[in-house]
Amino acid sequence: MPIKLKSKSPRQAVVPAGLIDRRIYQIRDRRIMLDSDLADLYRVPTKAFNQAVQRNLDRFPEDFMFQLSQEESEILRSQSVTSSWGGRRYLPLAFTEHGVAMLSSVLRSKRAVQMNILIVRAFIRMRDMLASHKALATRIQKLEVAQQRHTSVINILAEEIEEMKRLPEPAKRRIGFKAT
Repeated sequence: MPIKLKSKSPRQAVVPAGLIDRRIYQIRDRRIMLDSDLADLYRVPTKAFNQAVQRNLDRFPEDFMFQLSQEESEILRSQSVTSSWGGRRYLPLAFTEHGVAMLSSVLRSKRAVQMNILIVRAFIRMRDMLASHKALATRIQKLEVAQQRHTSVINILAEEIEEMKRLPEPAKRRIGFKAT
């Protein structure tokens, strides 16, 4: 379902619902977005986007933004079937959720403000999904433990039944009176 951005202009921007979610990656145990993806969402050239960030580096400490290593960049490129990165001279910049929020103070267009709101909501949605997945994983783990206990009890019962089958049958006694 497309998300309409509020705008005072007659042309409203439309963003497909999953477009932002697909551009959030997991690197160094952090969820991040790449500079090129953000620039694309803000509809500015990556070079101009990075120049605005470079002019305001004091707003982006390492926990808000960092540069990918060559290896990380290649791993991300190999995961993306259709790479739109093209030839880059510099390694991509990665922005955490806090870095994306800080971008609103650097990029002041209406489009940037609207996209920041959508992107922060996408990060929150992902955090909520992760929390629900952790709760589900805990429940599954408890079920597996209970299932293993039940399996061990069933195995013990099956072994006892097999042992009972192997025991010799007791001598059959005749029922009734014996004539002597």
